[in-house]
Amino acid sequence: MDGVLTPDPRRRFPGRGAWLHLDPECLHRAERRSAFPRALRVPGKLDTTGVRAHLDRAGTEKSGVRDTPGSVIEESKVDPS
Repeated sequence: MDGVLTPDPRRRFPGRGAWLHLDPECLHRAERRSAFPRALRVPGKLDTTGVRAHLDRAGTEKSGVRDTPGSVIEESKVDPS
């Protein structure tokens, strides 16, 4: 669907993508700065509902797990198609 960001955690979708930390604050900053349209080279705003839901699920799965120094934070690639 045009204008909709789709999470691609397995990094399998073809085409251009944008990287985002699994942190809702990073998504908020990217939206504020219009980073997705610029990174993906598309005009206009993009729907981030699917990405927000993905981040919420990822946060729920990580709840109860404490980040420790040196722990790896997985990133998610976003596909605009």
